[in-house]
Parts: sequence; C-alpha cells; structure tokens
Amino acid sequence: MKIAITGKGGVGKTTFAATLARLYAEEGKTVLAADVDPDANLGLALGFPEELLDEIIPISKMRRLIEERTGATADNQIYKLNPKVDDIPDTYSKTFNGVKLLTLGTVETGGGGCVCPEHVMLKRILNYLSLRSQDVVIMDMEAGLEHLGRGTCEGMEQFVVVIEPGARSVQTYKNVKRLAQDLGVKQVRVVANKVRGEEDEAFIRSRIPAGDLLGFIHYNSEVIDADRQGQSPYDFSRTATDEIRKIKQILEK
Repeated sequence: MKIAITGKGGVGKTTFAATLARLYAEEGKTVLAADVDPDANLGLALGFPEELLDEIIPISKMRRLIEERTGATADNQIYKLNPKVDDIPDTYSKTFNGVKLLTLGTVETGGGGCVCPEHVMLKRILNYLSLRSQDVVIMDMEAGLEHLGRGTCEGMEQFVVVIEPGARSVQTYKNVKRLAQDLGVKQVRVVANKVRGEEDEAFIRSRIPAGDLLGFIHYNSEVIDADRQGQSPYDFSRTATDEIRKIKQILEK
C-alpha cells in the first residue's frame, strides 16, 4: 500500500497520516512514513520523543549528501538526474513505535518547474519509495498542490485528500483529483476531518461523490489535547483512532 496524504494546511492530514501509520505498524507491517512537509510535524504525531527528532536533518538540507549523489557543486551545475537513493530510506530513517520515519523536507522554489539537485533527489527518493513492494509507505505531503505540479509522487497508488466541511477544502479536493489524474493516479479519495455533526456530514456528502468518500473523523478535543502535550493521537484518543481504523478498512477495499 502506497498512499500520499494531502490537503490544505491545518485540516489534520498529519494526524490522519500518523494514526494510519501506527495502525499498520500495530498489525506487524513494515511501515515507512515519509514527512514531505516543511513544518515536519509527522514525528511528533507518531509519538517520537523530541530528543530523537532533534537528531533528524531533512534530506533536502543534507548538502554534502546531495552533492555526493548528484555530482552538483557550487562550481558544477551539471548533475545526475538519476542519483543512487536505494539506501537512503533505511540509512537515514529513525524508528519508533514500529514506524520508520524518513524526513525529506521540501525544496522552496519560485516556480513550478524546479530541476535543482535537491528536487531531483527528493523526486528520486519518492519514486523509489513507491517501488518498495513489501512496505506500507505513507507520505505526509506539504500543504498545497506544488508537489503534484512537479510530479514528485506520480508512483503512488492512492491519494487521500483530508478536508474540512467547507467550500475551500472541497475545491482543494477537486484540484488534487484533476492533477493526480494527469499523473496517472486513478484513486483519489477523501477523508472529512473536524466534522461536528449531521449538518457537516450532509454538506460533505452533497459535495463529494460517494465512491470517493472514505469516511468522517469527528471534531475531538482529545486530539487537540494530544497535540498540546506533544503526544500521538493514536495513544491519546481511542475515539479518533477507531474512526481512522474504520476508514483504513474501507481504504484497503
């Protein structure tokens, strides 16, 4: 299972990604969670201790590694477009609670057509992760749609768009679906988060096709408390975890 999780900033995609990863790890699966968000909060949501997270440097910031693999230096702007990356997930990931965390970071660019060495490295790593056939790979993508425009996750089997009950979130889902189809990704599904009741559920059902809707995660103060205390929602909220467990079962079908 190779899943890219995306959505607008603040909708709860990291909470969903982390809990989904923990649920797969609970089953004894080999799980690799890739943090491709510049805020890099996935580790905390997975329950990693802060002292372990402090040791992590995003791959996009590892200048020496990028120079070594691509051949790019300050004096040489001719570089490899297919650098060796197959050892990176196991060498540079950290493991806790049964989940391997690989922090990739992101490449900040002024346009959508970046071909810089850092971007080449990240794209190659993401493409390689989609080929790790025995692993569950869950990618917590950066907010927005730039990663889709750059084609950095075209090898993923499914996209899950986390939305809130609102018109802007629904528009994000529509844009992701359109761009993902351009990349050949046929499955774009939706998880509605922070749902307050029947009125919110009705709004979502009226805007999202039934075949795309995986389910609802209801507004839950326990998830907020977990974030405040730097804990994983998986360890803090049985209600939210059970709702995501049901979504996982539908996702697998």
